Amino acid sequence: MQRPLLALLCLVAGPLLADERPVPAEAGALRAAVAGAHPGDVLILEPGRHDGPVILDRPVTLAGGAGAVILGDGRGSVVTITAPDVTLRGLEIRGSGSSHEEIDSGIRVLKGGDRALIENNRLFGNLYGVDIHGAADAEVKDNLIVGRNDAHMNARGNGVYVWNAPGALVEGNDIRLGRDGIFVNASSRNTFRNNVFQDLRFAVHYMYAHHSEVSGNVSVGNHLGFAVMYSDHVTITGNLSLGDRDHGVMLNYVNHAEVGSNLVRGAAKCTFVYNSHRNVIHDNRFEGCGIGIHFTAGSERNAITGNAFVGNRTQVKYVGTKDVEWSFEGRGNHWSDHPAFDLGGDGIADSAFRPNDLMDHILWSQPAAALLVGSPAVQLIRWSQSSFPATLPGGVLDSHPMMAPVEIPVPPAYAALEAALPPRAQGEDDADAVAGQ
Repeated sequence: MQRPLLALLCLVAGPLLADERPVPAEAGALRAAVAGAHPGDVLILEPGRHDGPVILDRPVTLAGGAGAVILGDGRGSVVTITAPDVTLRGLEIRGSGSSHEEIDSGIRVLKGGDRALIENNRLFGNLYGVDIHGAADAEVKDNLIVGRNDAHMNARGNGVYVWNAPGALVEGNDIRLGRDGIFVNASSRNTFRNNVFQDLRFAVHYMYAHHSEVSGNVSVGNHLGFAVMYSDHVTITGNLSLGDRDHGVMLNYVNHAEVGSNLVRGAAKCTFVYNSHRNVIHDNRFEGCGIGIHFTAGSERNAITGNAFVGNRTQVKYVGTKDVEWSFEGRGNHWSDHPAFDLGGDGIADSAFRPNDLMDHILWSQPAAALLVGSPAVQLIRWSQSSFPATLPGGVLDSHPMMAPVEIPVPPAYAALEAALPPRAQGEDDADAVAGQ
């Protein structure tokens, strides 16, 4: 009976030994404090420089206020977490190395670092901001992460890199510069919520990440907003893509996803859907883009309903020989170029709408034909198709178009960021940025 009682007392005594300890800004003090810490200790870093790199191999908290800086020596990662239940809070972290092979980071959470909490920190100039590499249920919250711009965009590191880290939560962060804001690969059950992204290649870049959520994020002026690839059962809702250059939302080999209540404004393509099936795309607003939605590569059995296509140069680009119905249970989409009437007063237009005709298909496959757009022959073809629908090719058909568009407000702070974006030259090609995906 004595041994079980002694074991129980040891378990209870562990947390009681936890202490709060100040750490002076002196050479070697931080590593010495970590080496002497007990599980549960809180190490308070005093203002000034604290030398990195440092490895947290026990469940401790590193906390600091204004002026507390952990500075690496330009090699490897500045802070590496290998123990569970570690917290980093209120610190400035700089000075990682520059190796992509080693994923040199401001903060690196390795396998065994489960339930790490990284919040309210400021990470500047590291190759990668935070790397969650094999740890479960880590949280990265309310941090400012500013990467590098000293190399070509595709050669930089990511703000937050998530690999094989189930249950990761990345929330409320401000992520700027670097390559991708969040890059997730081979992970699941992740949540990326309420983050703001600027000056990046992709805001969120998803690869082989299932049963996850991307919601409430804001992407302003990046090359691409939300790129989801090779993933199933992903929820992409309530995001803003404002002035992103190439695509706002991209679905590439994505199945059983919900894409709802997002606003995409001012991209070359608001949305690109490639070989993606059984998704629900609803109540989004696609506005002021070169193409509202590019739908291709045999994407089938998708429900597209309640969306607003407003003022896009081409509302839909779809090349196919079969009709694709874009309404669901009697509710279609709003088209700003549909001269519709609603005599019944039910909010549904009295006539169906086809966003593309035969000439659109010809122009997509033979761009030189654009020189003939104003010719009498082209006008005759378009008049014939409007008068005799049987001559229309296969394509998108909305049998129940909506009279009113969905409205998605933009908070003033984000609208100001969008307004401050430099103008983009007409026809500017961003293929080099996307090519590195």
